[in-house]
Amino acid sequence: MTASTATAPDLAPTASRPDAPARRSGSRGVDVSVTGLTVIGPFIALAIAIPLLWGRLVSVRDLAIAAALYAVSGLGIAVGYHRLFTHRAFTANRPLKIALAAAGSMAVEGSVIGWAANHRRHHRFSDRPGDPHSPNLSGTGPARRFRGMVHAHVGWLFREDGTDPERYVADLMADRDLVLMGRLWGVFAVGSLVVPFGLGWVLSGTLTGAVVTFLWAGVVRMALLHHVTWSINSVCHTFGRRPFRTRDGSRNVAALSVLSFGESFHNLHHAYPVSARHGVLPHQVDLAAATIKWFERAGWATDVHWPEATRLVALRTGGSAPAGPPSARRPSAVAEPSGGPTGRGLVMTGVRRSSVDELDELGERE
Repeated sequence: MTASTATAPDLAPTASRPDAPARRSGSRGVDVSVTGLTVIGPFIALAIAIPLLWGRLVSVRDLAIAAALYAVSGLGIAVGYHRLFTHRAFTANRPLKIALAAAGSMAVEGSVIGWAANHRRHHRFSDRPGDPHSPNLSGTGPARRFRGMVHAHVGWLFREDGTDPERYVADLMADRDLVLMGRLWGVFAVGSLVVPFGLGWVLSGTLTGAVVTFLWAGVVRMALLHHVTWSINSVCHTFGRRPFRTRDGSRNVAALSVLSFGESFHNLHHAYPVSARHGVLPHQVDLAAATIKWFERAGWATDVHWPEATRLVALRTGGSAPAGPPSARRPSAVAEPSGGPTGRGLVMTGVRRSSVDELDELGERE
């Protein structure tokens, strides 16, 4: 059901609906404890480890392992959880689909089912009541704005989740591979912390070496990626540029583009959710889009929704004008950036419409 045809009850936030899933208090307590450990744990680990490991804190080897795991898990979120599973920006063959679900699980941000459901709900109610992590609903004034930022960054993680997966990701729940990967996400999450410990032990031959590698390639890598992801919710709905029309406060923040693999070009994403490329303007580096292009050339990704030149022109505001919906639906031709990940130049090519275009456009048309 699209926003234009939904009835009033369907537009209410899921948490207020009588059919929203109930959660047992015991399960909720476990969820809060795990979330707290994930958010606060890395800082506690650093506070304990730094005095013990002073003078031998980091090596090129540790940073290389951390960078590799950051790239795998970060692209698992940007390419897999976000652009593939949430927005269907392309179609992946089965091995790639499973690999991206596994890589996203290694980011320790939850299961693919829950992550996609929350994000689709975010688009449905972006910066309006019902948005699970908007920074713009706490009122005006410095104190209220700061409180909104804290809520959008980490506060929302500790609140009761009223997102109904059956409402938002019924398509993913019908995919047996993704249901299984959703159940196994914790195994991959723990594995992403065990692997650096094991590599450190093997490569250094000492327990100290294993702990140091675990610290940088496990804990610090995980924490950095978490805060980059959460910054898309908080920073990219508060600061930055708005070159494209939307009905919410989404913004582009170029400073986060490399660390977020292009996810911080958030204004374009909200204006054009199904686009496989978020960094569409000159000199915008979108590593996730470059990765999808590589998958397409390898034959592992098909039906890629590259942005259309005509639609990009229609969506441009020429500055920070009030947001508004796109004036027309997508035609059958799309624009494929020809200049690599910076998006310099556009050439036209045909592509089939996604079967979930209407869901992806909910955030634009309300």
